[in-house]
Amino acid sequence: MYPGRYAAVDPHRIAVHETATGRAVTYRELDEGSARFAHWLRAHGVDVGDHIAVLTVNDATAYELYWGAMRSGVYVTFVNSHLAPAEAAHVVDDCDAKVLVVSARLADLAERLVPLTPAVHHRIAFGGSVAGHLVYEDEVAARPSTPPADQPRGTDMLYSSGTTGRPKGIKLPLTGAQVGDEPGPPVLQMLRHFGFGEDTVYLSPAPIYHAAPLRYSAGTQALGGAVVLMDRFAPEECLAVIEKFGVTHSQWVPTHFVRLLALDGSVRDRYDLSTMRVALHSAAPCPVDVKQRLMQWWGEIVYEYYSSTESIGSTLIGPHEWLRRPGSVGRTGAPGSAGIAHICDGDGRVLPPGEMGTVYFERPGYDVGYHKDPEKSASIRHPEFSDWSTTGDLGYLDADGYLYLTGRDKFTIISGGVNIYPQEIENVLALHPSIADVAVVGVPDADRGERVEAFVQLVDGVVGDGEIERDIIDHCREKLSRFKCPRHVRFVDELPRTPTGKMVKGALSDLVRSYADPDAAPFPGAV
Repeated sequence: MYPGRYAAVDPHRIAVHETATGRAVTYRELDEGSARFAHWLRAHGVDVGDHIAVLTVNDATAYELYWGAMRSGVYVTFVNSHLAPAEAAHVVDDCDAKVLVVSARLADLAERLVPLTPAVHHRIAFGGSVAGHLVYEDEVAARPSTPPADQPRGTDMLYSSGTTGRPKGIKLPLTGAQVGDEPGPPVLQMLRHFGFGEDTVYLSPAPIYHAAPLRYSAGTQALGGAVVLMDRFAPEECLAVIEKFGVTHSQWVPTHFVRLLALDGSVRDRYDLSTMRVALHSAAPCPVDVKQRLMQWWGEIVYEYYSSTESIGSTLIGPHEWLRRPGSVGRTGAPGSAGIAHICDGDGRVLPPGEMGTVYFERPGYDVGYHKDPEKSASIRHPEFSDWSTTGDLGYLDADGYLYLTGRDKFTIISGGVNIYPQEIENVLALHPSIADVAVVGVPDADRGERVEAFVQLVDGVVGDGEIERDIIDHCREKLSRFKCPRHVRFVDELPRTPTGKMVKGALSDLVRSYADPDAAPFPGAV
């Protein structure tokens, strides 16, 4: 479905509220702005199946760009605005972006990308001027606000990490359908299951470049609701926003819950949250006691879903079910879920209930792959069943088909709801002249769920003290985004590897547990 239908029948209906600026965008403005951008794309040689990239903060213009791409038959990649220039450049280059659209609030990063992304045909900036970029508002002003004659449906191509730690574009084939009132992507079915509709007021406090905030807010608009867009998450401000706008649906990660619960009781009681009907959460397992405390405060309105950017399958669980099965992420086969979950061992054999293994989803006809990486695309397939796929999560099913997650393959770290991939960090740290061997892991953290720590074997003659720890972390921060870098370094005599050099994961887990100290503070300035 496409929000243009609401522009036709109720043009003054609000599509987006920006809480930081007070700006409100109507469905008419969203429809006409996205049409102008679609015309601009076509005039600049962007054809069906081509790619564009968007680098933005949480700004309502992002939806204009998104829907302009959706009604042009192109792939749109939203780039993490917190990436280092080289990391962001890799995404822009890898997705074959003909056009790079940037927010002027990210001018420094955008300007540093210019020499790093020579294949980009057109650079355009909105909200202000950026050196080396056209001005978006000037470029689209003269374009028609009427719908293009041909409106093939596009899709997003968002990025996850590959086996080497480099991001990989998750690519679905274009359907060839035209935009209109016909049923849209599967996410809309899930939204309908949660009661999203024309009266929905959806709060999105997370960065829009992430899959869930982007897809759920766009889905809200496809169903005629209003998106409340915060520029960043701030616990008390979220409560004020819920009260002010009458939020009915919201989406969170467990770290948000932890920080909301950390507010003083008098602050929490200050705000009227009675309009909220559904509070969704995903991205990382939520500690049982955190979710219980939140439901004691908000009531039994907390719903959880388990999925992935690849969308190979999903499970759902409502509050009443979860209270009977604390810790479960739900089951497949329920309304709104996608695919059927299976648990398999390392050889692909299906395991019985209660036994832990790799989580596969059976989803016939669903064809997802990784852009320019057939090896990675093949790696997520079951060795026998081509329509079974996995993202490497580990878990087990109970006798009633409810899924419980027990870990992440390859020690993927989930910190604050964001996936962090150890291999990428290890590749950087391995180049430090004082490091002989390194393993990067996630350790429990009361605030973010997990935090990044590095276990380091130093070269002979180097002493593991605060000075070398600081130097190692600074080295990492020169190459990678701050949120990916270790907050603490543990020095060990030797890391557990086989004679062929493969890390022994069980022994590494034992080593991590032996150093576990959730109260340990990193060196000053590391946070």
